[in-house]
Amino acid sequence: MNRNAQTQQLVIWAVIGIVAGWLASVVVGGGGGLLRYLITGLIGAFVGGFVFNAAGWKLNLGNEWVEQVVVAAIGAIIVVILARLIA
Repeated sequence: MNRNAQTQQLVIWAVIGIVAGWLASVVVGGGGGLLRYLITGLIGAFVGGFVFNAAGWKLNLGNEWVEQVVVAAIGAIIVVILARLIA
């Protein structure tokens, strides 16, 4: 994989993470900046992916990017709720 493809992949991951983190903050409340949205969204992407795979769920929204954002946002919501319960 060349450098441009790697950079493009990182930017896509970052955008998905930021959007998912922002969506989670809208749903469960709370603020944060881009870095907080990014971290929450990236962690949420792993959690959401794990939950969906473990449950055998598959979204059929017609767009892979939208599906990834939704799964990451659901995972981020789970992460935020668990963090608040623990804190």
